[in-house]
Amino acid sequence: MPIRADIAVAGGRIVALGPRLNGDEEIDVSGSTLIPGLIDSHVHLTMSDLDTMVGLHRPFSYPFYQAISNMSATLDCGITTVRDAGGADLGIQQAVDDGLVEGPRMQIAISMISQTGGHGDGWMPSGFSIGHQIAHPGRPSGLVDGPDEMRRKVRELVRAGAQVIKVCTSGGVLSPRDDPRHAHFRTDELDVLVAEATAAGCGVMTHSQSTDGIKNSVRAGIRSIEHGIYLDSEAISMMIDAGTWLVPTLLAPQAVLNAVDAGANIPAASVRKALAVIEAHMDSFSRAVAAGVKVAMGTDTGVGPHGSNLDELPLMKAGGMTPQQVLAAATSSAAELLGMSDEIGTLAVGKRADLVIVGGDLFDLPKLKGNISAVYKDGTRVRG
Repeated sequence: MPIRADIAVAGGRIVALGPRLNGDEEIDVSGSTLIPGLIDSHVHLTMSDLDTMVGLHRPFSYPFYQAISNMSATLDCGITTVRDAGGADLGIQQAVDDGLVEGPRMQIAISMISQTGGHGDGWMPSGFSIGHQIAHPGRPSGLVDGPDEMRRKVRELVRAGAQVIKVCTSGGVLSPRDDPRHAHFRTDELDVLVAEATAAGCGVMTHSQSTDGIKNSVRAGIRSIEHGIYLDSEAISMMIDAGTWLVPTLLAPQAVLNAVDAGANIPAASVRKALAVIEAHMDSFSRAVAAGVKVAMGTDTGVGPHGSNLDELPLMKAGGMTPQQVLAAATSSAAELLGMSDEIGTLAVGKRADLVIVGGDLFDLPKLKGNISAVYKDGTRVRG
């Protein structure tokens, strides 16, 4: 429950919490609620358009400049930390860390690992390859087949700066040549991936929509299931037993349909899949919540517009979480998933001074973004 207190900040960190604290500079936020900086555990900062033809006609470097605007829109939501699930490279991360551009703190996957014909394979029947994540010197291709290629790819991504490894263990919605209900990669490939990531100190996140793909991921020791559209009772039990996280991204399928309604040129196969998964997605999420699966908030923005991130929160509430649980999923729980609980996620002495000042009813989730009056990252006011 909220309490009345002052927060003292120095050197970008919280140095004291309690009544009647003094400081060189005082900011009166009486009548507002202070919460930790929010965390989005699944974004794509370099993705801005789902329309294939729009992307084809833009220069190679254009998405990097779009990312600056996307990061700004993310801060507008009170989100001060993100896990980029494929797209942002080390250069984007360092530009933010060095203060060259303004943006959230980030944990980056760089490229998502996919089998040939999988969610990350942009091959088309014409023979051309069309994808949202074009390989370049800082972003290696993620396509691999077999344990040996998997081992090398994980090491290559770590060399490029990846702090989390992203793998696709099922088909997806936006990749027209696969099926979200089919499992991708075999056990020996996933075992090698997890072993190499663990050796490098990286967690593993998996784009996993199919039931078998989810179960294979849990058996391999992967840390978080992204999307989790086709969860059955056994998969839910396995996740609970293994302590596997769910990052639901409930916004994503609807965002595809919204883009089509706005005139985006998206393959018909992807539109059919988006329509097919929405009901199953919410049903799986609701059952997972009821069973006690650990949940962290993630949105898949880039599929949907950056700045719409907080639209995920009312969907999570509709799926059975209380507003308090939803906010925990976007703060303390997400920090735990990212392995950053010592730094962010709660308001505590010694942690980074990521603060969001909220007016009105904190638990009125649809109005949360509009009620944010200021955002601080490392004690510096970045919004408001």
